[in-house]
Amino acid sequence: MPSQQVVPGLTVEVRGPVATVVINNPARRNALTPAMWRQLPPLLDGLEADPGVRVVVLTGAGDTFCAGADLTDLDELLDAGDGSIAVAAEERLASFTKPTIAAVRGACMGGGCQLAVACDLRIAADDARFGVPPARLGVVYPAPTTRRLVALVGPGAAKYLLFTAEPVDTDRAARIGLVDEVVPAADLAGRVRVLADTISVRSQLSVTAAKEIIGMVTAGRVDPERVAHWHRLVRTSGEAREGVAAFVERRPARFGWTPPVTD
Repeated sequence: MPSQQVVPGLTVEVRGPVATVVINNPARRNALTPAMWRQLPPLLDGLEADPGVRVVVLTGAGDTFCAGADLTDLDELLDAGDGSIAVAAEERLASFTKPTIAAVRGACMGGGCQLAVACDLRIAADDARFGVPPARLGVVYPAPTTRRLVALVGPGAAKYLLFTAEPVDTDRAARIGLVDEVVPAADLAGRVRVLADTISVRSQLSVTAAKEIIGMVTAGRVDPERVAHWHRLVRTSGEAREGVAAFVERRPARFGWTPPVTD
């Protein structure tokens, strides 16, 4: 039978409360084309508005997470600088209000690493490799992307990654905080599913508030009004009463709060 050509793009599979976004460009090791960068923000808008989706997993088709940006269209990214479509996609992923998990196998380079760092958690197969290659290409890493990398791994590790442009294996990635957990490649999908399912049954009020407050703390700008807003919701939502009742009765909690959908 003739081989079927795969049109590069992002595909989405929703299974219960977990949506999996797949970077799908296997002919180019899942390199991100301009069309794919542009596709991500509206795709995330739809998932954020879906009350049934509680966790989003980002992964790559096959045995590769993402080899980076498609360099045949490098001029489009360079001309825009920090206003590029790649930075816009990364920023939208980082601002997504629901928990996000990068499930990484194989190469996670350049733009792929950029998106993985923008996720809340990174679970890596033991065959994964991470690289930040601007110094190999003679380009300047965007400031928002650099800030996010420094916040995750610290300035020393960020300098190593950016100065050398050398890939690192999962042992080093785990030591510097670039990944949260390393599992055998055969176990990656199962482990990520268990983690996503676990998060999905926790109080979404607690999870959503934690994500927002951690973001404020990381940025160094804690808004007292937003913190007070979350504490008011604890009192009015019934989440804490349900959580305590479930603990006392030794049963799974049935949390009902869902984030309001905004236009």
